[in-house]
Amino acid sequence: MIETFPAIIPAAGRSSRMGTPKALLDAGGLTFLARVMASLREGGSGPLLVVVRKLDSPLATEARFGGAQVVLNPDPSQGPISSLQAGIRALPEGAGAVFLAPVDHPLFSSATVRALAHGFGQERPPLAVPALGGRRGHPVLLGSCLFPELLEKNLPQGARTVLRRYLGDRLEVPVQDPGILADIDTPEEYERYFPSGPSE
Repeated sequence: MIETFPAIIPAAGRSSRMGTPKALLDAGGLTFLARVMASLREGGSGPLLVVVRKLDSPLATEARFGGAQVVLNPDPSQGPISSLQAGIRALPEGAGAVFLAPVDHPLFSSATVRALAHGFGQERPPLAVPALGGRRGHPVLLGSCLFPELLEKNLPQGARTVLRRYLGDRLEVPVQDPGILADIDTPEEYERYFPSGPSE
C-alpha cells in the first residue's frame, strides 16, 4: 500500500509576470489551483494545505471550496520560501514527507503523485523529484529530515539553498508526464499551453 503524504501548494505570490492571479486562471475547465488540488488528491495526497497572502481572498475561498486547509503566509514579501515555511509549520504532526506543488505547475498527473509516493516509500531519500527525458520537474516530495533546514532564517536562494545540499542523495523518479515540466508564469507561456484561451 502506498503511503499518504500531505501537500503544500504555495499561492501567496503576486503573479506580477502574469498580470493576474495565476491560481485562478482557467486550465482546461478548472482553475490552476483546482487542477493542482485534483491531481494531488487523485494521486492519494492529503491533507492539502494552500498558502495564501489573505484569508478573505477569492483564492482562499476557492481553496476551501476544494476541501483544502488554508494557511496564511504572514510575510509574503520574503518570497516563495516564506510560503513553504508557513506550510511546513502547519503540517500535521508526524508527517514523514510533504509534496511541494507550486500553483504555476498545474498540468502534472495523479500518476506522477503516486509514482513519487511509491518511490519515496521504498527508498526514503531526502527528496524525490519526477524526471522526464533527463529534465526534472514538479511536484517534488520533501522528506521530513529537510524540514528543520527549510525553516532556517538565512536561505539566500530559498529552498534551493537546502535542496542543493542533497543533490547526490535525491531520488529521481522516471515518469511519462510532460506536465511536470509545464511552468506557466507569463501570458506567453499560458498562450502556449492553452492557445484557445479560457474554457467557457
